[in-house]
Amino acid sequence: MLIHFIRNGPAYLPEIDAYQAFLSNLGHAAQCHASSLTVPDDACVLWWMCGRVSWRETRRLRRALHVHEYASASVPPHAHLKDALKRFAHPQPDFALYQNTWVRDQLSFYNVPYDLRDMGVAESFLAARQATWPAPEFDLVYLGEMTRLAPFLPVLQAIHTANRRLLLVGEVPDDLRSQLPDSVHISGRVAHHEVPRHLKRARFGLNLVGNTRPYNQQTSTKLLEYCAVGLPVVSNNYAWVKHFSAQHQGNFHLLGDDPASWPLSFGEALDAFPYVVPDVSALSWPQLLGQLRVWSFLGIR
Repeated sequence: MLIHFIRNGPAYLPEIDAYQAFLSNLGHAAQCHASSLTVPDDACVLWWMCGRVSWRETRRLRRALHVHEYASASVPPHAHLKDALKRFAHPQPDFALYQNTWVRDQLSFYNVPYDLRDMGVAESFLAARQATWPAPEFDLVYLGEMTRLAPFLPVLQAIHTANRRLLLVGEVPDDLRSQLPDSVHISGRVAHHEVPRHLKRARFGLNLVGNTRPYNQQTSTKLLEYCAVGLPVVSNNYAWVKHFSAQHQGNFHLLGDDPASWPLSFGEALDAFPYVVPDVSALSWPQLLGQLRVWSFLGIR
């Protein structure tokens, strides 16, 4: 069987690589499309990484089974309205996947079979935890969508004030770049398979997530990947990170709400905190994907 994955945008989607490897091991194939327009008329399975799902394309490809995957609820502004539009205006899929129960509650279709599919980690990240690496060049590393860093510029300034060095792994927009402290180093865009090497250039992983819906209710991929390679985590304080820490017996250095305390948090407290890096090997992509009911629904296993 050939499954056609539709990206619907430039988002960071390491799960597509995981799906392709998983299906290949089962003797099936996956093809990724930037848009549904390149999917052939005789396709058997379309897997929409939602996004917007086109009614016109759904009608053109009506003979196929349609899977909708929602790794996130809608983002501001007007997040509730966007979720309502997706729920009632999207074509109804044959099967749906949601990142967790909270995302399902925002977007759930009526009478549609579904799975919960959380974010996982590539096995190459888990292998990096056991490998030998050069001594770290940086105190902290931040991986992820750089446009979401703008509200956290005071945190980055506190890192600079504490004489700590920060590595940003990714492409930084020019308007944000011009506001960064001089001590911040930028790697530029990095291929996914090279990310573990860059994470191991630092001693701590920095997790900064806006404390608003949907971000504060959803899995932080960067935090999973920090844990996978063995980095102790420094994070702002919000609902999901506290839940994850308790669920996986981790201990993360959570920043206080008072900005005046942040330079102290990145001073001696950065090294003295009793970190516990949880074992996330159970979250490897092969294990997570192997548990999904969607494969039986599609007749794959």
